[in-house]
Amino acid sequence: MTITNIHKDTKFDIHPLLKERWSPRTFSNIPVSETEIRSLLEAGRWAPSCNNFQPWRIIWGIKGSDTYERILNVLVEFNQSWAKNAPVLMLGAFKKTNPNGEENFHALHDLGAFSAMLTVQAQHLGIAVHQMAGLKFKDALTEFNFTEDYHVATALALGYYGGEKSDLPENLQKIESPKSERKLQREFAFNGNFSETEGVQRKKQPLN
Repeated sequence: MTITNIHKDTKFDIHPLLKERWSPRTFSNIPVSETEIRSLLEAGRWAPSCNNFQPWRIIWGIKGSDTYERILNVLVEFNQSWAKNAPVLMLGAFKKTNPNGEENFHALHDLGAFSAMLTVQAQHLGIAVHQMAGLKFKDALTEFNFTEDYHVATALALGYYGGEKSDLPENLQKIESPKSERKLQREFAFNGNFSETEGVQRKKQPLN
């Protein structure tokens, strides 16, 4: 399914859902239904996790609801300025310990896997996802009654692709673009020893 007109300069063939995905700050005013939200959460539900602990915890709200406003209020001011137009807002938290009470070092990774699965399902439905690190996580813990055993790590703004740049504050209108750069594979993937120097690998020159 073609969702956007984005054509990334990929060096190898990847699925169109991945190639066309981007993180806009504008959204269509088409509502996102609870059924669609449940579809996204179901995709995340089947994400892999260490020992199947599934440490993710998600708070979600549809625009116009009390929960939506509470999520919006724990975002930093910069993100509030544009996320207030998104039809759906979410918070992503994780449980910091495993069932034995020991630190779960992989919980943040698992929340990331959840978010990635949700994002691919959203792209399939034509829904854009913009993930945010800018939130007041301590305020979020209190606002949503989390205990100290949890950390609220991220926020997500969701909505159908669309909207106008004029919906954004002037400073964001200038930077809103689907174009983005990515490191080449040789800068982060090593067929051999890791190198501190980006782009240098010691055993074999990679393809990219």
